[in-house]
Amino acid sequence: MPQNNPERLDRYLVRMGLASSRRDARQMLEQGRVRVNGAAAGKSRIVGPDDRVEVEAASPARAIEPEAETLLEVLFADETMLIVNKPGAVPCHPLHPGERRTVMNALVARYPETASAGDKPLEGGLVHRLDNGTSGALIVARTRAAFEALRRAIRTGRVKRRYLALVEGHPETEMLLDAPIAHHPKSARRMVVAADEREARRLGARRAVSRVQPLRRVGRFSLVEVYPATGARHQIRVHLADAGFPIVGDTLYGGPSTPGLEPGRFWLHLSELELESPASGTVRVAAPLAAELRELLGSAERLEAGAS
Repeated sequence: MPQNNPERLDRYLVRMGLASSRRDARQMLEQGRVRVNGAAAGKSRIVGPDDRVEVEAASPARAIEPEAETLLEVLFADETMLIVNKPGAVPCHPLHPGERRTVMNALVARYPETASAGDKPLEGGLVHRLDNGTSGALIVARTRAAFEALRRAIRTGRVKRRYLALVEGHPETEMLLDAPIAHHPKSARRMVVAADEREARRLGARRAVSRVQPLRRVGRFSLVEVYPATGARHQIRVHLADAGFPIVGDTLYGGPSTPGLEPGRFWLHLSELELESPASGTVRVAAPLAAELRELLGSAERLEAGAS
């Protein structure tokens, strides 16, 4: 029962140990699992000592719910691993149990063993991640042994990755970008490069190395290929922006917006992977460009041709 002094329902749920946090309490209320005097109630409901509060137990839910209606292009499959072509603007995995519309939801529907291949229930056998706005080749393990072997390969640089990026400006020569990368001290969404060793230590920056090779100019943009030697969060996006060549559509890091890409989508694609499969030996996979990236690149090329 509530204490003598009236209090908000969400706070009551936490105080009584019925919810682990205010956030958990709000989720319970949104799901309609809490009733006061027999009726559903909101988080701001005030309850007193004469109120009867009832909490319905959560229905058991798998961390990764199968979602067969979402289709994915499988680029490679053997008994130990899969490589799929991740669409842009689609998350790799759910952030909360029961969340849907992610790559792993779709994969678990076709390959249920991937749900338990990794060491985190919400990520399943996902060996590495791509930002929501990035498309391209994504590795997923089908067994725990394969997951551990492939994770070691990622950490030790034995997985070769080639990205394509459309950037603003015209880099003239190959660039080796090796500034350490850290979480932005004032924004949870952003990463920053550390200007020097002192700042790197202060921010807890991680080593990050990207090799960038210009391919061709496309009007005021350039198509480049990027070979990351490490896997820091937002590494390619931050390195290119810091070098003065932000990715088209990546407005978080100063890239130009374009009507050809939906908000949160940018022109970055993991186009090729080379690695050793635990079952099949050397595997080389190319991921076709997403339609929206092809269309935007083609539009920019046609504009350039018309202006010349």
